[in-house]
Amino acid sequence: MNELDFLRIHTRRSFLRDVGAGLGTAALAHLLSAEGRTAETGAQLDPLAPKQPPFPGKARHVIFLFMAGAPSQLDLFDPKPALEKWNGQSLPPSMTQDLKLAFIKPTAKLMASNAVFRPRGQCGMEISDYLPHIGSIADDICLVRSMYSDAFNHHPGQSLLMTGSTLFGRPSMGSWSVYGLGSESRDLPGFVVLQSGKGTSGGPNNWSSGFLPSHFQGVPFRNSGDPILYLSNPQGISERSQRLGLDALRHLNEKHLEETGNLEIASRIASYELAFRMQSAAPELTDLSRESPETLEMYGVNRTDIKDPFAANCLLARRLVERGVRFVMLAHEGWDHHSGLKKGLAKECLTTDQPAAALIKDLKQRGLLDSTLVVWGGEFGRTPMTQMNRPDDLEDAGRDHHPNCYSMWLAGGGICGGQVIGENDDIGLNNVKDQVHVHDLQATILHCLGFDHKKLTYRHLGRDFRLTDVHGAVVQKMLA
Repeated sequence: MNELDFLRIHTRRSFLRDVGAGLGTAALAHLLSAEGRTAETGAQLDPLAPKQPPFPGKARHVIFLFMAGAPSQLDLFDPKPALEKWNGQSLPPSMTQDLKLAFIKPTAKLMASNAVFRPRGQCGMEISDYLPHIGSIADDICLVRSMYSDAFNHHPGQSLLMTGSTLFGRPSMGSWSVYGLGSESRDLPGFVVLQSGKGTSGGPNNWSSGFLPSHFQGVPFRNSGDPILYLSNPQGISERSQRLGLDALRHLNEKHLEETGNLEIASRIASYELAFRMQSAAPELTDLSRESPETLEMYGVNRTDIKDPFAANCLLARRLVERGVRFVMLAHEGWDHHSGLKKGLAKECLTTDQPAAALIKDLKQRGLLDSTLVVWGGEFGRTPMTQMNRPDDLEDAGRDHHPNCYSMWLAGGGICGGQVIGENDDIGLNNVKDQVHVHDLQATILHCLGFDHKKLTYRHLGRDFRLTDVHGAVVQKMLA
């Protein structure tokens, strides 16, 4: 074969290859368009650009105070005087035959709470003395005493609460929110995660974007140093040289995106650009010295008796929504009290009570509460029965996991405060009125943001997925 023969064969092969690639790309674009997954390219590319919801939602932002580990509703939000007469006794088998328990047996003895409950606010909502600060905002919160979940262990329970499924790999609630609405912040992620306590059992699955493009995932911020690792430039790298490098990289990525239609390339472009803008925005965000002494005192940021960063995280959450961040998760682990309940509750309430209440008051006085939905709660509750690691040592007693009925509260962003929704029986074993499933809670949160939870979907593996899976209904009683 001479050179001319080779060039003739090469040209024919090149033509067929290019035509095949062109037809393949066109077919791929058609399929992606049919699934609503095409991406803009070039200068208009911005996957986090703010979007209008299908109908006007009262909430524009969400702050989820995720109390991982399952706080004991019986000692915080749901007084049960009847437990006093059952204290130290076991329930008859007829009442526990269908009860799912993680560690104790159905024959475990009931334990009355040592907490003192008092009416709070003009609404008279009964809240424990463990939470005096949250008691002071009773007229602003909607307390749900009839929550229930399908999971009775932490990891699947947290996954169900945050992603709508006990299966791992689904998009989290924050990711769905940013997917639907984008973000109003140009210089910060649309979904930010602030962690405190011991670290959640579910870990990053609680803020994963799952099968959604990765630019919708939660971005964890650190509590010291750079908010995100490697945010600062290495020594000797100027802003100008970094910008030139990013421009070259963006040009190559955009060409690759045009050729493949791969949405992860769009995510990569957006992430590089966002990281560049964050280099100036994030340090300013986390500089709490700009806050007034009165604000720092209200949150308890400088308290010397508490080392946990939860108070600073609550203040940062307010600063984040001020800057347009769509969804902020404060993941605080520490409520898993299988033993040492009295001591453990006192510690966690000391850490979280004042900052959580201050967040509501601060948002309200700044005119942000009406547009910011705040949610407080964990993955399930605790049993009325006691768990004893050391027999007859009541000071070390705790409570087991209980998904059948537990408490959460919401405020702001379209929620009607000053009310209690739902009831459970006299000992806190099962719901008896207006029960609210985890999917109902998720449907209500999406409704406050302006979405029909059945229509906010994403096609994956040949079917449309949604946060609420195939269940859920908006809880109308919650709404203002």
